[in-house]
Amino acid sequence: MVLQLMQDFETASRRYVDHHGVTRDPDWYVLKLHEEVGELTQAWNRVRGRALAKGRSEEEMRRDLCDEAADVLGHILLFAHANGLDIEAAIARKWRFEPSRKNVLAIKDN
Repeated sequence: MVLQLMQDFETASRRYVDHHGVTRDPDWYVLKLHEEVGELTQAWNRVRGRALAKGRSEEEMRRDLCDEAADVLGHILLFAHANGLDIEAAIARKWRFEPSRKNVLAIKDN
């Protein structure tokens, strides 16, 4: 699951940088990740009332938060891909579950 996501984000990112003429050097990955974390923080601050809504509705601010979280996820996976990191092994080691199992993210009702 994680490896497929990583490949999908790489494909999408490559299309984007090719279209816009962006060069992804080794530093680009971590710098872009930091940029996206900043945007996630800004969206969070708006949702929590710690920043101006700037005319955004509650629904729009929640969507912005979701979008920025997706960007952070994508850039973490791009960083891992670019640096040859075995994220699935790290998840198993650090979080103690196998991310390749189906439905690991499904929420079960108790």
